[in-house]
Amino acid sequence: MTMKKILIADDHHVVTFAVSMMLKNHFQNVFIDFSENYKDVKSKIRQERFDLIMLDIEMPGSTYTGMIKELKALQEDLLIMIFSAHEDDMALPYIKEGADGYLNKKCSHEKVIRAVECMLLDGYYYPLKVINDAIHAMDDKSAVHTLSEREFQIFELLSQGEGLIEISNLLNLNHSTVSTYKKRIYNKLEVKNLIELSKIYNDIK
Repeated sequence: MTMKKILIADDHHVVTFAVSMMLKNHFQNVFIDFSENYKDVKSKIRQERFDLIMLDIEMPGSTYTGMIKELKALQEDLLIMIFSAHEDDMALPYIKEGADGYLNKKCSHEKVIRAVECMLLDGYYYPLKVINDAIHAMDDKSAVHTLSEREFQIFELLSQGEGLIEISNLLNLNHSTVSTYKKRIYNKLEVKNLIELSKIYNDIK
């Protein structure tokens, strides 16, 4: 596995130390950096590329949901997982702004590892409750008829929970090709994340 760079953005030293030790013990090839405030987060992302940021929403300088678009503007392919002490009910506003995942700090060691694995492999991690809440909260929207046959095939697989690597293997396509299709599907359906995509899929089933 190529080196993965993770930025843990949290002002609680106990949290950052514990999480970094978990990740270093589990992943063989990982570089972990830290930020204690939002100003430093932006500075580090301007200076180098990270694969994933675990972002506390209440660190000093936080602009809350506004951070998502600001950080994506600095690095378009940055994966953002909200890492919060709040319950999953707080997740929706951040996911609607484009966050790729949500994880409660109070969760188990195993769930932290699983969440980071999902983020790095599939590009998202949403607890089941978050997915259910989002599906119920969203308005119907559908432009599925604009998808090509291949796009619709990948749309179905994504909506059923398959990751990019699994889709690549199933359809015998390069990972980069599947990633390009995913971006095209998101643009055509005007969605920002898997939850919105799944809502459309459930509506047409």
